[in-house]
Amino acid sequence: MVRVAQRKSRGDRRIDLIEAARRAIIRHGVDGVQLSHVAEEAGLTSGAVLYHYPDLSELLVEAQHAGMERFYEQRLRQLATLTDPAEKLVVTVRSGLPTGPLDPDVRLLNELGGAAGRNRVYGVLLTSLYDRQVSMYQAILDTGAALGVFRLSTDSVTIARNLVALEDAYGYRITARHPVIGPEEAAELILSYARTATGNDLTR
Repeated sequence: MVRVAQRKSRGDRRIDLIEAARRAIIRHGVDGVQLSHVAEEAGLTSGAVLYHYPDLSELLVEAQHAGMERFYEQRLRQLATLTDPAEKLVVTVRSGLPTGPLDPDVRLLNELGGAAGRNRVYGVLLTSLYDRQVSMYQAILDTGAALGVFRLSTDSVTIARNLVALEDAYGYRITARHPVIGPEEAAELILSYARTATGNDLTR
């Protein structure tokens, strides 16, 4: 029996192009990526890419945003299944780090960070992600303090900002292939600060 391949919907094709753009950015850099690079990654002609995204910059911004979803929206969905603030904090710390040096989402963020000083849109995207991550941590800390699970060493926003900054710093070290800092080591280093800041051993 011969099966006729179904044509992809416009929405599915756009999703494919976003993924292709992400790969192209990682390979060529956010400043160096061109329409032909995206077309090559997608296995399409440049004209086919332009049919769905007449403005390449719009596609690149959507690709960046898609890479960020993992570090906020997906984490929020994961946290919604948990009730213990200590467990939430541990899960949040671990889920904010690269899986390894080749983690594509973190490499994409590194590219975005390098271009943020030259591109206002990229700077706004990164600032928005940072602020949302701080709010995510702050909500966990405030809830834990209200329940008596945490004894915060200072105000929750300061601790939250430090946690996000540590995520970023150790995430960069992992993607830079630091010889003694991998995902597990980085998580423990961040959690050592979190234990001091919350007065909780965070063993859950």
